[in-house]
Amino acid sequence: MSHRPWWCARLALPVVPSFQTSPGTRDILPPQAGRWRAFTSQFADIVESAGYECIIPPMFEDLGVFLRLGDATDVVTKEMYDFEDKGGRRIALRPEHTAGICRSFAQHRPTTPWKVWYSGSNFRYEKAQAGRFRQFDQVGIEVLGSTDALLDVEVISLGWQFFQSLGLTNVVLMINSLGDPEDRAAYIEALREYFESHSEKLSEESRATLQRNPLRVLDSKRVQDRTIIDAAPTISQFLSEDAQVHFTKVKAGLDALGVTYSVSEGLVRGLDYYQRTVFEYVSTSLDSAQTAVGGGGRYDGLVEDLGGPATPGVGFALGIDRTLLACDSEEVFQGASPQIDAFIVDVVDGMTALRLADELRAAGFTVDRAYDGRSMKSQMKVADRSGARIAIIIGPDEAEAGNCTVRNLMTSEQSLVLQTEVVTHLASIVGERNPRRNTQ
Repeated sequence: MSHRPWWCARLALPVVPSFQTSPGTRDILPPQAGRWRAFTSQFADIVESAGYECIIPPMFEDLGVFLRLGDATDVVTKEMYDFEDKGGRRIALRPEHTAGICRSFAQHRPTTPWKVWYSGSNFRYEKAQAGRFRQFDQVGIEVLGSTDALLDVEVISLGWQFFQSLGLTNVVLMINSLGDPEDRAAYIEALREYFESHSEKLSEESRATLQRNPLRVLDSKRVQDRTIIDAAPTISQFLSEDAQVHFTKVKAGLDALGVTYSVSEGLVRGLDYYQRTVFEYVSTSLDSAQTAVGGGGRYDGLVEDLGGPATPGVGFALGIDRTLLACDSEEVFQGASPQIDAFIVDVVDGMTALRLADELRAAGFTVDRAYDGRSMKSQMKVADRSGARIAIIIGPDEAEAGNCTVRNLMTSEQSLVLQTEVVTHLASIVGERNPRRNTQ
């Protein structure tokens, strides 16, 4: 029979939780979650100023919706989370928003132009790394119902304005045109012939990509491939006259708005539904594996592919994680915890604190309080840690007289105030707030 040493019983061993987050996911905790919320709110302010309305599409769809992304894309062939539900239907968690929004348009047939914005999670089974998760969040906009090149300009410029509003200065805009479907098909065939004639010089990965989708070879970052890629045919050699006119108008519109851009003929985007205008926002503050913080383009055939009427569309998506990494790199948009206006210290029975907190919150103030019957000293320590500007103190004398002591935690000044006048008095110190509800 073995006996543990007496000191083993006194060791405070760490408690290991039974469950942790799945690979490629994480908890977004305060205060970072508040930063995300502010990010989305700021995005909404900018795009709603241009007439975009919020849409909340389902998080999963019929698998067929996302197969329209292209059977040669990595998203479809490698990264989709799909399964058969209990009704025998093939379902997929959305890997992106555009296809689901186009399905929604085809189903509901709203009036055009239909301008919507979104914020939400997508899911892709890919290698987790900095700024890239298997569950990742994006904000974005989609416009359906117009082929006007100046609408492309509006979409691109709204993304640009948002990055500027965050304070980012190291984001560059890359644009290109993939032409019409016929132009793209001819270009893909020319790329296939070119790369096959140089396949012995390509990396093994690019040779495999060539069999699936020659366009994706252009994305290779391998040094071995770059010389071959740099000498490859360019899409501009295959653009129809209409596509050239459209792209020229896009560039002229961006010039008119003072939006700086570079034309990158190697920019093709990762999904097969794009045609004509494509673009990416690239952060020069991040390493080469995570430079793109957002992108989009025109997809004039996607609604029709999903069973709807022939309807042109254009939009973009911005990655929240990557954009916030860029903000961290440039030390902008750092976010802050909510400012507590007042902390209520009640050493009687807590009922007065309960009532006053409710009244002050209804009047628009941010108010916290302590629980568990703590002492005055303990509650004041909590008030100091909360960052509150004001402490509202209720002791036995104040409770009996219907008063409270209002102490400015920044200056230590204090005054005795009737509880019925505390809303007005607090407003005189921290400023008026917008009421959260009607208390009449």
